[in-house]
Amino acid sequence: MANDIETIDRVLNGDTESFRLLVDRYERTVVRMISRITGDNHGCEDLAQDVFLTAFAKLRTFDPARSQFSTWLLTIARNKTINALKKKRPETIECPPDRVDSTTPLEAATQREAFASLDRALLSLPGKQRRAVVLIEFEGLSYEQAAQIEGTRIGTIRSRVSRAKNRLIETLRHCGGE
Repeated sequence: MANDIETIDRVLNGDTESFRLLVDRYERTVVRMISRITGDNHGCEDLAQDVFLTAFAKLRTFDPARSQFSTWLLTIARNKTINALKKKRPETIECPPDRVDSTTPLEAATQREAFASLDRALLSLPGKQRRAVVLIEFEGLSYEQAAQIEGTRIGTIRSRVSRAKNRLIETLRHCGGE
């Protein structure tokens, strides 16, 4: 995005306050991606802050000829998220437990449970498949952008997404009895 390049040039030329524009533009995307990969809605903001601190510190290494700023930033987020997951090994849940919230309408409770089941199923995927699905299906990135972030080929990303979708379907069928 040309606007990103102009903002980066201003930051590199001493207007460090302009970095706030980049944070404002990409904060939700970074936090959402981290949250979906880690399954931790609380710690994702701290990790996102670390991503932006790293991006600010390494901004001179960004090369607009190699990628878009958003791709470069999400690559940093990916790497930070992988490192955080290595430090904290989550336990996988084979089948999500049944939960009923009798204080809300049935439809809302059913929808909430479906999303909770999907989140747990997503967390049960291997890391590479989970990241590929999050980048493509939840963040809406192209396969090319996801491949660049993951440092692999487009075909590999397509394969990971396909396998992840099949595994999600099987997990949700097994747990939901449908």
